[in-house]
Amino acid sequence: MDWLFAAGIVIFFIGLMASIALHEIGHLVPAKLFGVRVTQYMVGFGSTAWSWRKGETEYGVKWLPLGGYIRMIGMLPPRPGDDPTKLRGSSTGPFQSLIETAREAAQEEVRPGDEERVFYRKKWWQKVIIMSGGPAMNFVLAFALYTLLFVGIGVSTPVPIVSPNTHTCVIPISEQRTECRPTDQPTPASKAQLKAGDKLVSFDGRKIETWDDATHLIRSHGAGEVALGIVRDGRPMTLDVTLIAQDRPKPDDPKVIEKNVGFLGVTPTSVVQQQSIGAVAGYMAELTGKVAQSLVNLPEKMVGVWHAAFSGEERDPEGPVGVVGAGRMGGEILASDMTGFEKFSFFVNLLAGFNLAIGMFNLIPLLPLDGGHIAGGLWEGLKRAYARVRRRPEPAYVDIAKVLPLTYALAFVMIIMAGLLVYADLINPLRLTG
Repeated sequence: MDWLFAAGIVIFFIGLMASIALHEIGHLVPAKLFGVRVTQYMVGFGSTAWSWRKGETEYGVKWLPLGGYIRMIGMLPPRPGDDPTKLRGSSTGPFQSLIETAREAAQEEVRPGDEERVFYRKKWWQKVIIMSGGPAMNFVLAFALYTLLFVGIGVSTPVPIVSPNTHTCVIPISEQRTECRPTDQPTPASKAQLKAGDKLVSFDGRKIETWDDATHLIRSHGAGEVALGIVRDGRPMTLDVTLIAQDRPKPDDPKVIEKNVGFLGVTPTSVVQQQSIGAVAGYMAELTGKVAQSLVNLPEKMVGVWHAAFSGEERDPEGPVGVVGAGRMGGEILASDMTGFEKFSFFVNLLAGFNLAIGMFNLIPLLPLDGGHIAGGLWEGLKRAYARVRRRPEPAYVDIAKVLPLTYALAFVMIIMAGLLVYADLINPLRLTG
């Protein structure tokens, strides 16, 4: 199975590299459309593995599959008052010197005739579109992959049909076991002689269409007798069932225990059902909210990763995971005992989730992320709109070079976080298959 594990890692990284390549195309296409000269389009970092040149742009792949970039000329404006076609000596002071050095580097690739092809001179809305193109591509990819999963393949959905895996005894939630003991009391379903394959169709006269319907009706009823309508071998029947009260995990949040809810004691059957486009949109909207909340809580989550890496604490299943950890998950999926159909569905879901997370992360309004440039473009648009309303002279371009010291500090923090995730993913990884 080792070769399957390795193959799963390779397959995931191929999908990840394809996602990165398309993210950068999301920047490249509008940049060229708006006339910005793009000198490089690269997938990966580090030294170049191979590349080729087409027109004015070098396209290539680098050895470290940890991201990608396009190089646009004139990302930073010259110092106010300077001739944009000439360079000027750096000022004194560590931060000012850092800024001026970055300005000079941004001007090095500007050739005579490129004055209108530099990024900083583009209209504010063009800058926003260019920098939004990458995250937008990730969202499109996530939607396409979830559509493939939900609409094309279908997802495993619980239906109100008694599963053969249903326990015949009441096992307390505090006990981690699946085997019944002689001292365990039988479930209400077992006493009523419910059988595997029985379809639940009504509860106390109310219609059951989904497993959620059955769960809600059973739990809200509490203990007591009830008429349960079923279909067995095509024949409708009504069984008299006496529910009992139990403490059970909340269906949508297993960490929360609901006290004294109605308990029947049946496990639903899972079937693969194709969903609608609306279900895809709803799922992505819900997941986007969860990812946004996770990003807000990222510093706290990284503390948990630190403890997991150096203190051996259990990894939070809802905590952050890096590309190494995701690659390991890909290996686990391919080396597992799941069917080929299930493995393919897991891969699609994993890659879709990563695209959504990458898109959301890049929208954080801080440099060097795309969101920082988007925020700069929007601020420039607001300044120019305000100047027009007040009939003032058009303001200068937003100078993001002024926040470069903070940008480098944030980049350093991101590198440390990435390194911590890699270490934690190697020492104490999250596992999908146990």
